[in-house]
Amino acid sequence: MKDKVTTIREAVGRIRPGNILAIGGVGRSRVPMGLIREVVRQRIGKLHLIGREVGMDFDLLIGAGLVRHVSAAYVGLEEMGLALNFRRATEAGQLKVSEHACRTVMLQVRAGAMGMPHLPVKGMLGSDLMRVNSEDLREFNCPFTGERLVAVRAVVPDVAIIHAQRADRYGNVQLRGARFEDVMMAQAAEITIVSVEEIVSDEFIKQDAERTSIPHMFVDAVVHLPRGAHPASCHMFYGSDRAHVMTYAEATRTPESFQTYLKKYVYEVADEAEYGTLIGEEAAHV
Repeated sequence: MKDKVTTIREAVGRIRPGNILAIGGVGRSRVPMGLIREVVRQRIGKLHLIGREVGMDFDLLIGAGLVRHVSAAYVGLEEMGLALNFRRATEAGQLKVSEHACRTVMLQVRAGAMGMPHLPVKGMLGSDLMRVNSEDLREFNCPFTGERLVAVRAVVPDVAIIHAQRADRYGNVQLRGARFEDVMMAQAAEITIVSVEEIVSDEFIKQDAERTSIPHMFVDAVVHLPRGAHPASCHMFYGSDRAHVMTYAEATRTPESFQTYLKKYVYEVADEAEYGTLIGEEAAHV
């Protein structure tokens, strides 16, 4: 088997402008924020983002001017309020937004993983989502029962980026806690990049094989990135840095203050190791 451990710069460099990018995690849980910051450093733009209930991950990329299309069920900062970069870009007509329910946006990815053109669902009938997203959601009659259903159009991401607790050098990934739809993202995507808190031996993986969520054949690159979900949480390793998310929310109030945030936490730090040092120094003074 091939050794898939690489640098964050090389891994993220596989993402191309215009790609459909599926982002793992949900809200402030196990989001691949380190990989996202590197996307911003490399200024990879015109992206179509796919996710479920998303927040700072999408908003950061949108505020950096790197997104053309968003497919999601929710974009916000939860108790911190609205995702203001997303709101401004949407209101200005700078973004195409494909609004979904949680189930339908992930059914798109699931259908892509299964090699199906679409998958059926009932719950959207009568919803305004049928009106605002006719591109991805279409009514049809079941050929067996005649029942009215909704077809959810498949999507095959060009790249999926995921943060996990551990993997071995071959790309056998173990997710702990909620998996969300990260496994399906990895199976559907043409390229899957996984950042991890720790890289363990393949013998360790074999001894605990039932915990392997994403096997090596669905993973193309592994990046060792401790605290790679910050300021989101990573189960068993650390919780969400609520204070930093509050700092971020405040910074997004104006485009100018957001650019100051980007300069400090993304552009002026050479890499994620330097970012971690900066965050650690700030935490020590709280």
